[in-house]
Amino acid sequence: MPADLANQVTVLGIKNARFWADSEGGALAHEAELALEREKAAAKKTRDGHLPPAHFLAVSGGSDDGSFGAGLICGWFDTGTMPTFKLVTGVSTGAMIAPFAFLGRSYMAGLRAVYTTIGPGNVLKKLGIHNAVFGEALADTSPLFGLIRHYVNEQMLADIASEYDRGRLLLIGTASLDAQRPVIWNIGAIAVSGRPGALELIRRVILASASIPGAFPPVMIDVEAKGHHYQEMNVDGGVVAQTFLYPADLGLSVDFASTELARERHAYIIRNSRLDPEWASVNRRFLTISGRAIATMIHYIGYSDILRIYARQSATVSTTTWRISSPTFRM
Repeated sequence: MPADLANQVTVLGIKNARFWADSEGGALAHEAELALEREKAAAKKTRDGHLPPAHFLAVSGGSDDGSFGAGLICGWFDTGTMPTFKLVTGVSTGAMIAPFAFLGRSYMAGLRAVYTTIGPGNVLKKLGIHNAVFGEALADTSPLFGLIRHYVNEQMLADIASEYDRGRLLLIGTASLDAQRPVIWNIGAIAVSGRPGALELIRRVILASASIPGAFPPVMIDVEAKGHHYQEMNVDGGVVAQTFLYPADLGLSVDFASTELARERHAYIIRNSRLDPEWASVNRRFLTISGRAIATMIHYIGYSDILRIYARQSATVSTTTWRISSPTFRM
């Protein structure tokens, strides 16, 4: 895709299927306003127009540590106190968790199964160092894509669409390597579109969000611009941000204190990794040093994301309460 067409990209002809996280805060704010209108319309049918408190959930990346977030959500659901979330976002392993957390109810059994009944063979096929040098990645993720296909099925698509119609949003983050920019995918809008290929697109978005560059191959997603078709290379959104609630510039586009949007809010952040440094004795070898350096960068990206989200949203939304959870931190 030519660089000058990047801002005109659509997928399956759905204008609100995706947003550039670094420049389309206004467009995403408009999507939030439309969601509010749908929520108000649904509330008139069930609660005389009264809007309940809004609950937001962000689930971070973390690879195998996604079992922490999955366990937390399953346990939370079992207590009977887990709310219905107005917004759920996910990145990397968080993108695998997000649809289950968004739908809740009977989908909790699937979330448990994904994180407790599978092994490495259900996720990847090792290809070896030769493929890393001359190919795309160290592993083939066709087993993981098969797992996604099994759980992200026609019924899940219909249920996500139904919840989107009620004013709820499910967002998943990837990174476009071609454009070197973060992408936010509006999963509910894709689900409700009825377009042929919508289900397959959602599956590929989830796979892309979980595709760690170098370890897993990138996912090529078909896009369109000015009547021409292109392929865009998408990978794990964690290369840009390990977790997000919404883009930073969205706060500049929305007056959260306005009459229309004023309501009680609760934000929950699940960080699927430690927030304190983890000491290790590093061998003086190229691959070990490089791997440790990358892991350190990812660690501090995730740590900074927590601080950024808290500082940004606390500055713009004074009525929000927060719950942040990681294996080593509670707030």
